[in-house]
Amino acid sequence: MTNLVDKLLAEQKQLQTPVAKFSKSHDNHELRTDLYKHLIPLEKPREGEQYAFQVELDKCTGCKACVVACHTLNGLDEDEAWRDVGLLESGNGFQQTVTTACHHCLEPECMHGCPVGAYEKEKDTGIVRHLDDQCIGCEYCVLKCPYDVPKYSEKRGIVRKCDMCHQRLVDGEAPACVQACPTEAISIIKIDTAALRSENNFLPGAPTPEITQPTTRYIGRNVPADVIPADQSRLVPQPAHWPLAFMLVLTQIGLGISAASLWESTTTAVVGAIIFNLGMGAATLHLGKPLKAWRFFLGLKTSWLSREILAFSLVAPIPLILAAQKYLPDLIVTPAKLGLIPAALGAIFTSVMIYHDTKRSTWHLKTSLPNFFLTFAAAVTLFIHPGLFALILLLQLALEATFLLPTKGSDWSPQQHSARLRLGPLQRVTRARFLTGAITIALAFLNPWLALPVLLSTELCSRHLFFKTTHAPKMPGGLATTRAH
Repeated sequence: MTNLVDKLLAEQKQLQTPVAKFSKSHDNHELRTDLYKHLIPLEKPREGEQYAFQVELDKCTGCKACVVACHTLNGLDEDEAWRDVGLLESGNGFQQTVTTACHHCLEPECMHGCPVGAYEKEKDTGIVRHLDDQCIGCEYCVLKCPYDVPKYSEKRGIVRKCDMCHQRLVDGEAPACVQACPTEAISIIKIDTAALRSENNFLPGAPTPEITQPTTRYIGRNVPADVIPADQSRLVPQPAHWPLAFMLVLTQIGLGISAASLWESTTTAVVGAIIFNLGMGAATLHLGKPLKAWRFFLGLKTSWLSREILAFSLVAPIPLILAAQKYLPDLIVTPAKLGLIPAALGAIFTSVMIYHDTKRSTWHLKTSLPNFFLTFAAAVTLFIHPGLFALILLLQLALEATFLLPTKGSDWSPQQHSARLRLGPLQRVTRARFLTGAITIALAFLNPWLALPVLLSTELCSRHLFFKTTHAPKMPGGLATTRAH
């Protein structure tokens, strides 16, 4: 006689996961494209509407079939993914898997930040498309997007991202992720853009929707307001962006030394010009397609990166003029001397705004502005007054010491995350920053030329920490990305 336990065990042997059922129907050639018509709109959006992803949370199992399908259909690189699956959790045991891709925002920061117009938001569909042939690979859109959507392709030297499989939608077919989901958790809907702006509602535990107005709708399950991403506390350093770190240090110190040459010798002017131009050269190494950078003027209206390129292009001749002033008429040298400091401060300000405009709290104006300008001021005073130089560098070190304070307390914050990185995985760089800073001050009283290379080193440590320890907002993570082969 069979008991209840035996019956349940026998039944369990016959159970199949949604993925297994989906695979079986696919192998039996039971799938047809018309089976997905209920998952996409049958008519294009009207005026005031646009396409959007809709995710039913109670149906998402975290199987990552959507990730694999997106990867395969779009021919992505092995380590490239346009759709991710993450996890939300709360202290009372609540857990929720979340599938995410581009949110095709009403106010896409990727598009606003691009210096060369490599993004467009389709007027009739609202889909935010990346124009691969226009991209210069500067990765500024990666820094600007609060959801970690654009992905840089090392192989191609450009950024790429989800385009909602717009060509499939044009032909009346569902995007790859929609077709692949075995539980039909993902669909395409039409949304009223005016209503979305007034709602200002998004997935709890995700970055604030106020910056870009994301359109993805998460429905099907009430998510507690106190949920957090499962990977929130992971201490993962961000990319070092070495070309940008060198560019910031060398241009700021180069311009500072050039400014010091107004009171010093021509030799100082020559050194300043060399260091500055090395920084300008380093900036091009950050571009995947540097030969296309001449198109930067297309983004002047919205992109601080375009404005930085313009500002440094305008200031670039001045250090060279000062270095060669013995051979040039006063008609050229005098305006260069008068315009150097205002132009230098303006150019450095654009560098500050590039990072402030990403809305990352650790790159806020109140921290980046004094940090960058103190580097310039230190370079100016190094050859003029060692005491003033020591005061400025001590002020800069004291400012950075305050970055280490938020480790106390239990509440997580971006500042606490940055501080823990500085005192944890990057503690050697943090120690090197303060040690080389102290050595620089000591050498400045002996000989400024001895202090200069150490100043470059200590400022490079500072910029390395600037990039590596920032908190980069993104959608909930915690589940490893599936690779498709």
